[in-house]
Amino acid sequence: MTNPLSLAQINAYINGETSFLVGLKPSDAVQMPTQQLLYVLGKKLGDEYFHVFDPNFTVESPLQKNRTTDSQWLKRVNMVGINVRTIFSFLNVTKYALTLPAAQQAVHLLPIWEPGVVASLYGVSSKNINPEFFSEEWCSAMPHLDTVEKQLKVTINILHALGKVVGMDVIPHTDRFSEQVIANPHHFEWLQRVDNQIINHENDLHLLVENLIFDFIAKRTISPPNTPSVAHLSKDDFFYKMTELARCQILFGAPDDYEGRLYRRDDIIQMLYEKGFETVPATMGPPYRGLSVDTEGGQIIDKKGRVWIDYTITKPEKFSRVFGPLTRFKLFENKDNNANWVLDFEKARQATWHYAAEYFDQTKATYNFDFMRGDMAHVQMRPDGVPPPQYADEFYDILGYIKKHVQQRIPYFANYAETFLAPPGEMAYGDEVDHLERASADATLGDLQSMVVGSQRFLGEFGRYLDILHTRKVAPNFTVMTADKDDPRFDVFYLKGNEARFFIALFLTEMPSYVSLGFEQRDPHPTPAPNEHYTKLYVFQIDEGEKATQGNYVWGKNTALFERLNAIKKYSDSLLNNLQNYDCQWIIKPNTTLEHKVIAWQCAQYLFCVNLDLDNDVTDLELTNNLKKDTNLHLNFLFSTHGLNENKSSDASLGDSILIKNIVAGEGRVYALRPASSF
Repeated sequence: MTNPLSLAQINAYINGETSFLVGLKPSDAVQMPTQQLLYVLGKKLGDEYFHVFDPNFTVESPLQKNRTTDSQWLKRVNMVGINVRTIFSFLNVTKYALTLPAAQQAVHLLPIWEPGVVASLYGVSSKNINPEFFSEEWCSAMPHLDTVEKQLKVTINILHALGKVVGMDVIPHTDRFSEQVIANPHHFEWLQRVDNQIINHENDLHLLVENLIFDFIAKRTISPPNTPSVAHLSKDDFFYKMTELARCQILFGAPDDYEGRLYRRDDIIQMLYEKGFETVPATMGPPYRGLSVDTEGGQIIDKKGRVWIDYTITKPEKFSRVFGPLTRFKLFENKDNNANWVLDFEKARQATWHYAAEYFDQTKATYNFDFMRGDMAHVQMRPDGVPPPQYADEFYDILGYIKKHVQQRIPYFANYAETFLAPPGEMAYGDEVDHLERASADATLGDLQSMVVGSQRFLGEFGRYLDILHTRKVAPNFTVMTADKDDPRFDVFYLKGNEARFFIALFLTEMPSYVSLGFEQRDPHPTPAPNEHYTKLYVFQIDEGEKATQGNYVWGKNTALFERLNAIKKYSDSLLNNLQNYDCQWIIKPNTTLEHKVIAWQCAQYLFCVNLDLDNDVTDLELTNNLKKDTNLHLNFLFSTHGLNENKSSDASLGDSILIKNIVAGEGRVYALRPASSF
């Protein structure tokens, strides 16, 4: 690869003139030679450089350095999501991070653990870090970084040293036959099936599964190397008194024996399959409960010839879904021995809640994560909706419970919730905002990424999100793109308006934002591109069918978009310090009733405006001046997303009203409020 970096670019970054490597495309950044990365980091970090590469040393996060005492910071952070699989390794995360400006303060790593069925990152199969993210290149350059765990720790050290905060996914489910499931049958829900009939789904079916697993390992002729016999143990000793680590060593083998663990786990799966036992699949959307075999659905025959069937909700509603490869932690007992699939919310299974919380707390402590992305946070299974506030319940929501558990040690640990702010009763029982507040969510994803910029739906929802932001305890995100909304179904959302999305994300400082890797160079796809061009299709690995990928992720070649976004990032460097700690004052909010689609707000002494109409310019826009009544102030043009950098002061004036001229379709602008004497 021809080195795309000039000495001037590197020096500007090292000397602090820019907060990122201006002009470096992410696709080029991840190909940066490791020695060049080490040189840049050495010059940038100075004395701290010698600590960041020590996996036994923990670099303080910016939140620790600032002595942050709560999780409110998440409500104004700009976040970048990274599917590590698209860039191969944790090493490349550090390279990619050099393209992020100071205005993008947070990095969210999609699931980092070993994946399960179809290699789904969200179908975690063990507590071990995914070995596919190991970099031989990094190990060659630094031989002491000889495990993927060490490389992850050093990656987070580097991100913290660069001023970024780092988040992990917290997932309330696993692969249906994960190591956690087999080692802890009592923390999950089970059923027994024969052909197309569920013949048993009693509340305590896990007791039968424990007996089967214990008998199997007691009788098997070949055990993992260097593991003790269980002949002297009872079943209860094994499952309830032995540590999980020791139990997993006996069941599967040592953590570094990847193939051996997979083989031994599959042996146990085969035994359970022959007896008809499997975990109850995870579900989404009311009514959540009540399963039957989907006799009209397809069957999957795996490589061992096992036939897996689909399940369906017996009385489905609009958003009812069944995720066959996944199973959720069993958080509550069932009423009437689960005869009618009804949960008993008065009987939380406290040991399971604690198990889940400890699992993620240990991960946070080991690698020094700063926040959690709560996966499937929209799940609220109580048919009566969110209980009134006076009914305090420690065991209301597992994601909120995990956040509070970690906060006992780390008060700034924050909860970024994956919900889409759907109408009440659609994706969850009751109101989602009520649910988020009750679950101690600090911010939530929202769904603006699934709407065309400037459409009636976009304007209406953007306005609603602002109302939530200003009146409720949870902050909706201005989400630009996510890794799970980048597939051919969503191409229509990114044909136009990408500069406007990114401009709002960085400069609407009262609102958090989220954008995923790949957006910076994403090609417009008027017709679907090959699957390898979509990050969503690397959340799993499928070899055939409509979601199959053949080879590596293919970066877009949209140089025009990259250059405009690069200019926005560069300009954010000059403005960031001037905007911190200021609230926004809206001049015109997103509105579905106006003739134009321009929005405008003030932050500090700056005016921001965006034309969300992607097809029509606005030649003359007069806005009521509810900001300043000082007629000695004028508007000084500073920046345009569309490169209109000649003096535009004559295109705007400030008096009893604000007059802005000639703002083109999809353009974002910045003006300074200046005294007339300064011109």
